[in-house]
Amino acid sequence: MTAGFTPDTGGVKALVLAATAALVALSACAAGDDTGAGQGLQLPETTPSAGPVSHEYRPGLAAFPHLPHGVTEAPVVVMIPGGGWRSAVPTGLEPLAAALARQGVVAIPVVIRTAGDGVTYPVPVEDVLCALADGAATARAAGIQPTRLVLLGHSSGAHLSAVATLAPDSVTPHCEDPLVAPDALVGLAGPYDIRNFSDAAANLFAADAGDATWDAANPVLLAAQRPDVPVLLLHGDADELVPTQFSTDFAAALRAGGHHVTLSILPGVNHGEVYAADVAAAPVLRWLASFPQD
Repeated sequence: MTAGFTPDTGGVKALVLAATAALVALSACAAGDDTGAGQGLQLPETTPSAGPVSHEYRPGLAAFPHLPHGVTEAPVVVMIPGGGWRSAVPTGLEPLAAALARQGVVAIPVVIRTAGDGVTYPVPVEDVLCALADGAATARAAGIQPTRLVLLGHSSGAHLSAVATLAPDSVTPHCEDPLVAPDALVGLAGPYDIRNFSDAAANLFAADAGDATWDAANPVLLAAQRPDVPVLLLHGDADELVPTQFSTDFAAALRAGGHHVTLSILPGVNHGEVYAADVAAAPVLRWLASFPQD
């Protein structure tokens, strides 16, 4: 099976400007297997979030931190958007970030570089790891001690987050903050086995990339690495772009590799709905609360 996207394209500067405007506007408006969890659940607003004020975590790459009030420690969730490995606009993740921050989570949607910016693997994975390093530093600068460093990605962003989580030492980015290894992963409707999604995944690679490069960026083949890292996978059963088999197969590979995996198949949810706040926030928060925050 092969599949493809028809993604937006464009340079990272344009993405940052567009994302910044959209996130500010949205902020002004927003003040084990667990099938179907969290749909339609309205979360109480117990800890109001500060609005996103962007900063650059790498030259030209923006992060949009949502910081909870009244906490001195919290999970840090850095959020990687999808876009078929050709774009990565974080605007759609803003409502979910705001919902998480209202419940005491540091949530940070970010822009990363993609094929639309003329880069190929491993640059997008390096950007993900630099964004996580910045997320940890941002929380500490705000007086919040990170209890867990989480990568959350949607679609191609879920794939990149999985590679960065399972094989953080496979790349050597030069970040503005000290590198940190992710210690938890949330994947939303990711096409993890890129060999079975090769039409779109080709955007990630140089034209002459060989089998070894593709294998190094295939999370299914990396599933035995870092088995102490817990993983949450959410996928809608109405997803016509990325079939649920990608998540079920990845979950099986991770479990065989020793990971603790929570897989949630959400009835009636499609590819673009899986990261909606009223779909994803509750299961993510429940999962974050299910293991010690050490």
